Amino acid sequence: MDSSDTSGPYCSEVDPAPTTALAGIRNIGIIAHIDAGKTTTTERILFYTHTIHKMGDVDRGSTTTDYLPEERERGITIISAAITCKWRDYTVNIIDTPGHVDFTAEVERSLRVLDGTVVVFSAVEGVEAQSETVWRQATKYSVPRICFINKMDRIGGDYDRVFEEIKERLESNPVPVVMPIGAGPEGSMGQFRGLIDLIQMKAFYSSAEDMGDKVTEAPIPEEMEPEAELWRERLLNSLSEADEEFTEAYMAHLEGAELTEQMIHRALRRATVAARIQPVLCGSSFKYVGVQRLLDAVLQYLPSPAEKPPVVGIHPKKGTEILRKPSIQEPFCGLVFKITSDQHGDLSFVRIYSGTLSSGDRPLNTARDKKEVCSRLYHIAADERIKIDEATAGDIVGVVGLKEARTGDTLCETAHPILLEKIEFPETVMSMSIEPVNSADKGKLADTLASLAREDPTFLYKVNEETGQTIISGMGELHLEILKNRMIRDFTMKVHVGRPRVSYRETIKKAVKRVTGVCQRISGNQELFAKVTIDIEPEAQPKGAPVVKFVNKCKAGDIPTEFIPVIEQTLREEAKSGGKTGYPLVDLKVTLVDGSYDDHASNDVAFRFAAADAMTKALEEAGPVLLEPIMKLEVVTPDESLGNITGDLNARRAIITGTGQRGRLQVIEAQAPLEKMFGYSTAVRSLSQGRASYSMEPLHYAAAPDSMLEVILGN
Repeated sequence: MDSSDTSGPYCSEVDPAPTTALAGIRNIGIIAHIDAGKTTTTERILFYTHTIHKMGDVDRGSTTTDYLPEERERGITIISAAITCKWRDYTVNIIDTPGHVDFTAEVERSLRVLDGTVVVFSAVEGVEAQSETVWRQATKYSVPRICFINKMDRIGGDYDRVFEEIKERLESNPVPVVMPIGAGPEGSMGQFRGLIDLIQMKAFYSSAEDMGDKVTEAPIPEEMEPEAELWRERLLNSLSEADEEFTEAYMAHLEGAELTEQMIHRALRRATVAARIQPVLCGSSFKYVGVQRLLDAVLQYLPSPAEKPPVVGIHPKKGTEILRKPSIQEPFCGLVFKITSDQHGDLSFVRIYSGTLSSGDRPLNTARDKKEVCSRLYHIAADERIKIDEATAGDIVGVVGLKEARTGDTLCETAHPILLEKIEFPETVMSMSIEPVNSADKGKLADTLASLAREDPTFLYKVNEETGQTIISGMGELHLEILKNRMIRDFTMKVHVGRPRVSYRETIKKAVKRVTGVCQRISGNQELFAKVTIDIEPEAQPKGAPVVKFVNKCKAGDIPTEFIPVIEQTLREEAKSGGKTGYPLVDLKVTLVDGSYDDHASNDVAFRFAAADAMTKALEEAGPVLLEPIMKLEVVTPDESLGNITGDLNARRAIITGTGQRGRLQVIEAQAPLEKMFGYSTAVRSLSQGRASYSMEPLHYAAAPDSMLEVILGN
């Protein structure tokens, strides 16, 4: 099917000629649990839109968007790949995101800048652990969704069951747009053969022989007409509950008025854009069924940038709220949401929310308060770059030349400054030591780590000042392994790494009142004096808030106002550098209650010493509590391995929170300390003869057993 052809069975309600440039853009992501078929679906989309002329294969390591060697070796997506394609005169910017939890930051930053998303589910496994995670992330950013139930050609594929799981487990409002004709592989009883469009009430068939190029329209099979009518009724009822305008049309239809396809499509679009419903389609990307219909649904139901509300920011100096409409008439404003490095330098991905950006422009980076240079602009086709001279509101582009930019920074016109909300990323949970094989490469290692940290906001590194050891931290074993491999391959670094270890945190056991820190010393020829009195207490901080809450209750005149920020900064730095265990402090409230100064002997340095002294004394008196990362775990296993796996989990200090059935498989939900989960992938394969699978993600920090604290403190 030619992507520019507006005839054909699927496109009767797709406007072939968008009225404005903005209306003709769709910025979408493809998100899902690992192995649900995201990358295969993307590959089919690129083929049908004539972006590529030969379909790649995940198993053969030949896909377009999985272009890193690790991605092709492992058959998984590791970094989000952006690619631009055309479908029926529309520009579709697609981001294919990872499904593995270690790379959840890629999903987070992609959803921050997308207007809509396709959520892919396996018809066999249904709603899995990471499906729930990415769904929550999409909800967080109010991103409208279309659901695609993939793998209808597999044994155990069940459209009805997965549809209900989407509704119940994700607490959503799915609305069926198509239903499958059959389910299961070729040659099986009732094999998957095609789709029934519940709006047109027609059947559509395609063949793997011509890679789904020709889609044949036919009447609905007679034996399936009653079921199709029931699903259509479900569609119309759900839509009438979600869209007021459609309710009136539907009521009139029940009394004999005509209900046209256009009315249904427009109502679906209104309700989807408002995130009140999620249209559900199905097919088999591997067998070339349903992908064109999915593409049409992206145009029909997901919003253009023009339909998104104005982006909200603040004035970097005044702090006042600013709105920027998605229009080229507005001043330029964009968000850097991803940075990649290669031998040619950094490539920054920018979502343009308003105005126009041209190559050679010098926008202001408000997060750094510095001007940047946009040397060249590109549309990105995975690892290929297509040079452009100009990009406008609604576009996603690659920019070369930005020197200071980091993920989450705002670019804007100098005369119209705005600072957009930053992207939040989860804390790292695992770390390991690293050192160059050749000691002469220490400087090169520092540059390499800095480059990787610019790319990946969930990768951190620091040098232990006492031992000189470099510690790198990330989201899991796979994350750190991939980063190590990139150092070797992309940066030609030979490194030794230590065993992965858990990134613990520390809090305090009890509240402590009125602890005074003093600075009274001679530095050079200058006398230094300051006193700082604080209270500290354990207090859980909300997600996204600073881990230390600072409150100033000092009476006016006790400490000059200009020294308060110095005291606050010092207290935060002390908490970050670690308590008695050496791990960073969290869930802490520090209140400044008193202090004193001397007109001649008090300055910033004196108050830094005094604040640090107060914090050290207070922490010693409060006593340490070691916190360990607890992981949310889901294991899917055949019945016969259930006992082995639950027994093993109990031995790992896991708490089983629930069990259930998913098709013919058992599902175990548990919470387990990360410290006990190293090497679990090997263990679960051994316990189930390779038939079980699992997913794991950080849940929260909780108090570790006292025995672990004693080991760390050397008692």
